[in-house]
Amino acid sequence: MALYVQKFGGTSVGSVERIEAVAEKIKRFRDEGHDIVVAVSAMSGETNRLVALSQAISNQPSPRELDVLLATGEQVTIALLCMALQKLDCDAVSYTGTQVPILTDSAHTKARIQSIDTVKMRRDLDAGKVVVVAGFQGVDQFGSITTLGRGGSDTTGVALAAALKADECQIYTDVDGVYTTDPRVVKSARRLDRITFEEMLEMASQGSKVLQIRAVEFAGKYNVPLRVLSSFEDGPGTLISLEEEDIMEQPIISGIAFNRDEAKLTVLGVPDVPGVASRILGPISAANIEVDMIVQNVAEDRTTDFTFTVHRNDYDKVMKVIEQVADDLGAVEVKGDNTICKVSIVGVGMRSHAGVASKMFDALASESINIQMISTSEIKIAVVIAEKYLELAVRTLHAAFGLSDESLVEG
Repeated sequence: MALYVQKFGGTSVGSVERIEAVAEKIKRFRDEGHDIVVAVSAMSGETNRLVALSQAISNQPSPRELDVLLATGEQVTIALLCMALQKLDCDAVSYTGTQVPILTDSAHTKARIQSIDTVKMRRDLDAGKVVVVAGFQGVDQFGSITTLGRGGSDTTGVALAAALKADECQIYTDVDGVYTTDPRVVKSARRLDRITFEEMLEMASQGSKVLQIRAVEFAGKYNVPLRVLSSFEDGPGTLISLEEEDIMEQPIISGIAFNRDEAKLTVLGVPDVPGVASRILGPISAANIEVDMIVQNVAEDRTTDFTFTVHRNDYDKVMKVIEQVADDLGAVEVKGDNTICKVSIVGVGMRSHAGVASKMFDALASESINIQMISTSEIKIAVVIAEKYLELAVRTLHAAFGLSDESLVEG
């Protein structure tokens, strides 16, 4: 029989009733003879409650003490889930990150996993027990509790699967798989049976919220097959794995991702001299702000217009930094726009098909949607457009590349 690592998020364990439903799901797998290790998040809303408590004491709490506080959320869940399993006569044992131990570095609130000791878990699995591990947390070399930051429970699940050499890491969420795009925007969006790690990474980085990027990177690095499933309904979900050479009819495009949280800044009339890009972007990097897309246009008068995008939350901060930089460089002016969005098409099939970009641009042009910036990789084309056209663009591209579930297309 197989060894599965199953990860359940905050919504899946959001109440006692849901925890009991999760226990019944786990027991069904045990009854089929499978070995099960479970990684869980805190109950939905619990981490926010704990953060609010810390903020009530201090606006800038010690990162070490914040980790001690936040780690209690998952500790509650592992205990309750083990109680629920034991009530079903399914033997189970809980472990905090420290008890496993999951060894991390000492970067409190955003620690990275260095190693996982599997001895105790193996012993319990051999004894027929379900092992329930607190996600999102670990311990550093000094014995201090650490947390892994955003998406940490997904990362815990994948890391456990890699360390235990599990057959599959199953991520249970409130959706039943990875879709061609957000079904709330396109009603005929289709659930994908499978997708490659590369495609999922691009989808996640371009705005798809199903899985955290860190978890997908980890899975791809250690070749851990991932499956995204619904906690609330049975179904095959979506398998995320390495690209298979023998898939003859690989779709050109697997999905369309989008991100509303973009802002664009342009420095006009910058002297076109070596090192200008570094002088513009260096101070932004020093302010710990990530830059996404970059376009540089050189004019005949030996000046350049330098345009880049950042997260919308960083717009005001970047504007202050860049206005100072522009003065130092002798630029003509700085322009900004925080009403843009990014739409991306993703698919490994692009590698072997020509004309994908022109098809995308033709589809957008047919709806009079102006493209402001373009970025490409081997399996992705991303465009920046005005935010008001986002949903129209997604629906248009979804139709142009034939991604719809025909049974859901309105006649």
